Amino acid sequence: MADLGELTGATETALIVPVPAVEPVVRPHRRALDHSAQWGVPAHVTVLYPFRAPARVTEQVIDEVSACVTTIPAFECVFSRVAWFGQDVVWLAPEPDAPFRALTAAVWNRFPDCPPYAGAHSDPVPHLTIGSTRRARPAQLRLAAAEVAGELPVRARVRRMRLIAGTDAPDSWRTVARFELPGQEHT
Repeated sequence: MADLGELTGATETALIVPVPAVEPVVRPHRRALDHSAQWGVPAHVTVLYPFRAPARVTEQVIDEVSACVTTIPAFECVFSRVAWFGQDVVWLAPEPDAPFRALTAAVWNRFPDCPPYAGAHSDPVPHLTIGSTRRARPAQLRLAAAEVAGELPVRARVRRMRLIAGTDAPDSWRTVARFELPGQEHT
């Protein structure tokens, strides 16, 4: 069920897969090193960002996203490797990444006006950001990478996707809708 009231005041939306199993390992680092953690976004793998402008998110849009999600069953993944985008972003690699790619493709195919990362990357890589130079110095990122690597692997069951909305203000992002992936027991 959607709570369109959570769109009030929002300037952006995103579709994410929250990964609570990884939260204990990355939380202290993300809060200091990842701007989205400051906004109140949990540890996650992005499915589609930016998504629709908040004013364009309707119950029909939510129903269409839900229909996309029903094509991808719940799945298991392992975060066993720290990786980098250049020297600027440190992240965890989910393995396998194919189900995340399938979620992105399903939603992007339905909403072709919303390319991942506004079309900046032709083949977006599923990842869980630990931190970036947008918020931290490279030395801080390297230290976080080493500390997180020492706590891997982390296994996760992916059961849901969320539509979230917010601004760049601290703790502003809220869940608008939750989408359950099929083939799971509901918790």
